[in-house]
Amino acid sequence: MKRWLALAVCLLIDGATLQRVLAQQPLPKPGGYLGVGVADIDEDRAKALKLPDAQGVEINVVTAGSPALKAGLLKGDVVLEFNGQRVEGTEQFIRMVRETPVGHKITLRILRNGAPQTVSAMVGPRPAREWLTPEGTYTLPDGTYTFTMPPMPAMPAMPTIPRMPRVPMDTPRPRLMWRNGSVGIEAESLSGQLAEYFGVKDGVLIRSVAKDSPAEKGGLKAGDVVVKVNGEAVTSPGEISSEVHGANGKRAIPFAVMRNHHELTMNVTVSDGWENLDSEER
Repeated sequence: MKRWLALAVCLLIDGATLQRVLAQQPLPKPGGYLGVGVADIDEDRAKALKLPDAQGVEINVVTAGSPALKAGLLKGDVVLEFNGQRVEGTEQFIRMVRETPVGHKITLRILRNGAPQTVSAMVGPRPAREWLTPEGTYTLPDGTYTFTMPPMPAMPAMPTIPRMPRVPMDTPRPRLMWRNGSVGIEAESLSGQLAEYFGVKDGVLIRSVAKDSPAEKGGLKAGDVVVKVNGEAVTSPGEISSEVHGANGKRAIPFAVMRNHHELTMNVTVSDGWENLDSEER
């Protein structure tokens, strides 16, 4: 991934940025300037250009406003001779242009579309700045360096991000506390392992008993588990309230509780006065 990122950053450098980078490089040595970019010719290219052998240099860039453009040189021309001297390659041709004094006229024998021609050009002073061709090629004015931006490669598909596994969370469940005003207890439902701990399958755990309440007077204590009220099984504090309110005026109501793994039955006498003092249920 890092290699792809580095490549993408390099290829996304625009022309202006690259020109600024090139502008920071040392300027070419003083000398003559023609304003062409040239390339060596191998045997395969010589056949394509209808040359008897692999000689000369092929012009692949002509700078706008340059002496070469004014002389009529074109992209695709092949320079065979420079002032009557055979041209063997790019290094020799660039050196001959550079060593020609500014203002001197040169004679080039070229091959254009298979036909020989002679072109005269006036060597000019070398510009100090690099330039960009319409083809996207960056070239130093004397043709000593040419760089064409490669096409942007297709970016690889981003890998699919795997779904995060679900992590079970052991979050505490809220406990429903219920205060029965007519009896005077605060209780909650029991189930699961906690119920097994108290020796029952389910029931209602008494969390606290109000002082001087009917529950306290009837013998109920915090820690008792109510399993039946008035002979009916209860599993929630609300069921205790329902059984107490449905006792049809019966004052002494039997509460079957589990205490220390032993079942006990205790009679709780409901008091109207007590209920009026504390009737909140929640």
